[in-house]
Amino acid sequence: MQRALLAGILIASVCATLGVFLILRREAMIGHGLAHLTFAGVALGLLVRLWPMGTALLVAALSALGIVKLREKAGIYEDTAIGILSSIGMAAGVILVSLAGSFNVSLMGYLFGNILAIAPSELWSSLALASTVFLVIILFYQELLFTTFDSESAKASGIRVKRLEAMLAALTAAAVVLGMKVVGLLLVAALLVIPSAAGLQMAGNFFQAIVLAIIIAVISVLLGLFTSFYWNLPASGSIILFASLCFLGSLALRRLRAGLIRLCSGPDNSYKINEE
Repeated sequence: MQRALLAGILIASVCATLGVFLILRREAMIGHGLAHLTFAGVALGLLVRLWPMGTALLVAALSALGIVKLREKAGIYEDTAIGILSSIGMAAGVILVSLAGSFNVSLMGYLFGNILAIAPSELWSSLALASTVFLVIILFYQELLFTTFDSESAKASGIRVKRLEAMLAALTAAAVVLGMKVVGLLLVAALLVIPSAAGLQMAGNFFQAIVLAIIIAVISVLLGLFTSFYWNLPASGSIILFASLCFLGSLALRRLRAGLIRLCSGPDNSYKINEE
């Protein structure tokens, strides 16, 4: 349980942080695409009896870079590139599962998550990824911020936008691979998007959005794990449902705040301007 808590907190923090960048860059769907492609990597590892996490990470990283290259070289919109490659990945995964001869029980764990059975090596991998992501964000914070909001101006100012995009894509791929142990491939995209979207609803600036997204993601993981432990419910589904409730709460808080601002501003007294 301790390993599950630590790994869940680390992976949730990483996904929430990357998710803020992805949403603002209009790349939220990349999580879904990489999840489908990672499915092929897991199936390949199970078929050839290699470490599935290793083959999944390799396939996801290459796929993330492939999405970036398709957009740059072929002039294809990113959502189109994601749709093409994710379809290829899912088709390849189905074929590889068929070649394996049965729907492997291990594959179920990757599809739906099994955080309570996380291994020590996966905990260390989560720690390494979290450290890498936060180190990259600290070192390249201004560049990432600039490219997120205005990539053309960033490119004109000499920032190596393509390198930053490739780096962000690779980190997202690693987050998807590790996130599948928490909530599974079917729900890992939700862990990338929902806490970040909730944080953006309530934040006043970019840094606040990251902090709030991390808090919401961690709370969702903790509540999901405790729900799973005490009521014997799937941890993955519980985590995402709590994150969804947080998102709905953020929408309600935003509407309430907007209403209070309108109420406090009082009636329009502009008719008094021209009394003379």
